[in-house]
Amino acid sequence: MEPAIRPLPFAADVEDPREELLDRVFFALSDPGRRAILKRLGEKRLLVSELAAPFDISLQAVSRHVQVLVQAGLVQQERTGRVARCSLEVGPMFAAAVWMNEYSRYWQAQFDTLARWLKTLERQRRRAGRRARKGAAKKR
Repeated sequence: MEPAIRPLPFAADVEDPREELLDRVFFALSDPGRRAILKRLGEKRLLVSELAAPFDISLQAVSRHVQVLVQAGLVQQERTGRVARCSLEVGPMFAAAVWMNEYSRYWQAQFDTLARWLKTLERQRRRAGRRARKGAAKKR
């Protein structure tokens, strides 16, 4: 007999290519070094050796980071012989932004609550100021 309530599938059980893309993108973005690489590639196309220049890690380590970014679809490499020129691909980041935007209604609700609270505080402050001025005027 099948249980009345079935558990939700784990993310690994869901066979949706968009989910796999998001997993790779968020994993790639989870490292500050990889985010720095993406920032540099946002300015211009660079060789892996040029990408590695400002980092205090080996060329091989930077190359591994670039491969993670390539697998996530965030970086495209054009090879000419042994030379690989890297460029930024924003499509997967856009997909991640669209996914995150689906949850913006929750953030917006929090901002709306905060705005109402701040307006209430401002009204209370103004009333208190008017009362204080009226009280001071009566004492004169």
